[in-house]
Amino acid sequence: MSLSQEDVKKVASLSRLALSEKELAQMQEHLGQILDYFEILQEVDTENVEPMAHAIELHNVFREDEIRESLPREEALANAPKTDGKYFLVPEILRQDK
Repeated sequence: MSLSQEDVKKVASLSRLALSEKELAQMQEHLGQILDYFEILQEVDTENVEPMAHAIELHNVFREDEIRESLPREEALANAPKTDGKYFLVPEILRQDK
C-alpha cells in the first residue's frame, strides 16, 4: 500500500511534527513499508484464535497475603532520627492557629 505525500503531511500535522521535504520522503517510504507489512498480516487466518491482552501469558507475581508477626516496635524505631519510645517524631508541618 502506498501513501501519498499528502497523507504523510496530514499524519505529521496531526502529530505536530514539522518535517522537511527529505524527511517527508523518508517517512512516506517507512510508513508505506509498515502498511505493506500489515497487509501481509491480514492474510493470516485468525478465525480460531482467541483475543488476548498480552502477547505472553502473565502470572500473578504478588505473594500470597498471609498474616505474620509484625516488626517489633523497638526494631521499627531503632534507626529513626527522633522518637518518644512509642512513635516516630516528625517536624510539625501544618499548624492551625485559632
